[in-house]
Amino acid sequence: MANMEIITQKNSKKWIIGGLISGILLIVSAVILLLYPFPSNEKHAYFKGEHPIIFKGMPQGNAVVQNQSIYLPMQFIQENLDLAIRYDEKSKSVIITTKDKVVQMPTDSLTYFINEQPVSLQLSPIMTMNDQVYISIDSILPFYSFQYTRLQDSDAIIIEQDGDTYTNATVMNKDINEKRLRIRTKPEWQAPYSAQLKRNEAVRIEGEKQDFYFVRKANGMAGYIKKKYIQPGELEKITVAHDTKKFNLPKVNGPINLTWEAVYTKNPDMTKIPEMSGVNVISPTWFSLAGADGSVKNLASLDYSHWAQTRGYQVWGVFSNAFDPELTHQAFKDFETRKNIIRQLLYFSQMYQLQGINFDIENVNQEDGPYITQLMREAAPYLHEAGLVVSMDITFAAGENNNWSSFYERPKLAEIADYLIVMAYDEHAGSSSEAGSVASFPWVENNLDQLLKEVPNDKLILGVPLYTRLWKEQTNSDGTTLITSKALSMDQASEWLAEKGVQPAYDEESGQNYAEYKAPEENAVYKIWMEDESSLTKRANLAVTKNLAGVASWSRLFAGQTAWTALQMTTNNNVTQN
Repeated sequence: MANMEIITQKNSKKWIIGGLISGILLIVSAVILLLYPFPSNEKHAYFKGEHPIIFKGMPQGNAVVQNQSIYLPMQFIQENLDLAIRYDEKSKSVIITTKDKVVQMPTDSLTYFINEQPVSLQLSPIMTMNDQVYISIDSILPFYSFQYTRLQDSDAIIIEQDGDTYTNATVMNKDINEKRLRIRTKPEWQAPYSAQLKRNEAVRIEGEKQDFYFVRKANGMAGYIKKKYIQPGELEKITVAHDTKKFNLPKVNGPINLTWEAVYTKNPDMTKIPEMSGVNVISPTWFSLAGADGSVKNLASLDYSHWAQTRGYQVWGVFSNAFDPELTHQAFKDFETRKNIIRQLLYFSQMYQLQGINFDIENVNQEDGPYITQLMREAAPYLHEAGLVVSMDITFAAGENNNWSSFYERPKLAEIADYLIVMAYDEHAGSSSEAGSVASFPWVENNLDQLLKEVPNDKLILGVPLYTRLWKEQTNSDGTTLITSKALSMDQASEWLAEKGVQPAYDEESGQNYAEYKAPEENAVYKIWMEDESSLTKRANLAVTKNLAGVASWSRLFAGQTAWTALQMTTNNNVTQN
């Protein structure tokens, strides 16, 4: 009996051990089944709709094909090829601008216009469908650096830009399970697949992620596949070149040294204008917006232009929007009125033998900023063709919903204009609630550093004030303080100091000479931050330090004789227009 019990216990232990081993094997098998990346059998459709557009590796909407002509949605073009393309509602036209062309494509017309010259077509370049505007792809090829191919089988349109690259490749010629040759929506086995590859099939590699390639089939379908199944070949680079017209613009030897000539009713007596050593550009305020139809008021003088040029000054006529936000909106919102403005500026530039146009657009509603940019886009090709330098005045950024600042699209304007002139004033305007400098040096430098993040330094000109403000802080009987000011020219400021017997002293906070005068009989204190030789020299040196294109001064009438020497940038660099 004792022997029998021992045998039973041994068999029991074997069963227990065997059961444990079997359980462990089952668990391991289950884990492997759960974790092993078996290829997914789920298939996703790669294309949606007819004539899908492939751009930057992804389907991006659909084209329309009519009579074998391919039309792209304007929205696609705006979002991917050209932010500047516009649809002008009034003329029912698409407007395209390049460095040397303004293109108008009227809807449902067999004629479009390049720099106002008609071009005839057999099919309209523009069509509308379901409230969307479509543009013939062939009609815009001359203006953009891209190419397209209409793919067989899928009827997809692949769009490639100049500089795009990909690698030609072949699927390995090995005995590979077909599930392993499916291209997937993500770089992982368990992602759905979109298409099947075959051994020896030609594909192209457009990217890679971890140990997967992103490949595209000849029919346009694309996805991820393990690198080990693909044999890379040669690199291909897309080259689409267009000749850009070179303009012969007037050159300025050395940095720009511009001064504005303020003309309000009539031009100055040239015989009374003193020598302006170092100045190479004069910009008279001759032209301004006069009506909602784009008419332009003209105060120009051919005699003044001749006088300036015989003394070696270029003449850049100023065009302003009359600083009227409503008039600006009405005149700038439509293509035809913008064109009217440009035609008049071209006419005036020839009549008065100008070398440039300076756009002084101020006091504009923020939402109208794109209209200002569009005017510049449409004006620059014509003005450059006429041999004119294009410059525009801007301000420092000063927050949202500021009619004097927030409407400027500074980076875009920098791409269009030859120069942007920053009016580095008024830190404290005449209506300010506290006395202060017109443009303290730290304020100018700090704002300039911020602006240079948006505008290249070789396109930026530093505008400097040749005036200051005399502030009066008067204490009223009730203890309140009334603050008023008046603008003084450099000479008037010097005369006021001499009259009061006040000697200015250097003020560290503003970086300028400062003077203060107490008038007990008026119960008032006068304060003035000087724009003098010292202040202007610091500004010119700042322009040199920041490698700017030059300086500009407002205005010639406010200048003391020392201003011109002070504003000369001590550098041997030459600034020329390209």
